[in-house]
Amino acid sequence: MAPEQSSPEPLPILLLAEVDSTQAFLKRQPHLGFCAVVAHTQTGGHGRQGNRWESAPGTGLWMSAALPVPAGVSPGLVLQRAMVAAAEVLDPEHRVLGLKWPNDLVAWQEGHLVKVGGILGEQGGGRLLLGLGVNLRSAPVLPERAIPPACLLELGLEVPEIQVLAKAILHAWNKLTTEPQVLFRWPEAGDPLRWQEGQGICLGWEADGRLRVTTAQGVVRLSSGEVRGLRGPRGSPLR
Repeated sequence: MAPEQSSPEPLPILLLAEVDSTQAFLKRQPHLGFCAVVAHTQTGGHGRQGNRWESAPGTGLWMSAALPVPAGVSPGLVLQRAMVAAAEVLDPEHRVLGLKWPNDLVAWQEGHLVKVGGILGEQGGGRLLLGLGVNLRSAPVLPERAIPPACLLELGLEVPEIQVLAKAILHAWNKLTTEPQVLFRWPEAGDPLRWQEGQGICLGWEADGRLRVTTAQGVVRLSSGEVRGLRGPRGSPLR
């Protein structure tokens, strides 16, 4: 059946013990229309740029949702708003969690950024597919990552029951046409950055979700990719 034109309230949630990827599952099941799927574990979860996402059983929230495409919101901004909306549910008092460009859920820990969650998005068949992974009770040890993983529990945040958490995030995702608030956004204006094609100084976040940076060659606007802080002479991250 074709997806309806408006999302039911609340969305039905399918609970799976194990799946390769909640995002891949929904892509294979277009007949399900608007719904969400939550898995106890994923065997083939992945993040942006194809990075493997460790999804150990019971340690995090592994979910995807098929939603109506929000009108008048640029694709880059959709993912940022979806992640910030999730942050408001996970950290309602805005004490810890922030957004790293373009759409990673992060926090500061001992002066360094740590990554708590990631999100993927794609559109097709009249549906917006959002895939969210959040480390709740533990995080994998990945020393090679520039921004290491962390979990809600070690950051001192409450870990809600999975189904309650999923329902709250789905409810927040019904409002992606509004601008939610977040404790901080990194990088901020003035932060020195590097990315695959170059380096420069952040000038700010554009209204359409792009990142504005000044370089030796002029001002550029980044629409995707991975940005990192430049390192000082002793290897300390510059903010």
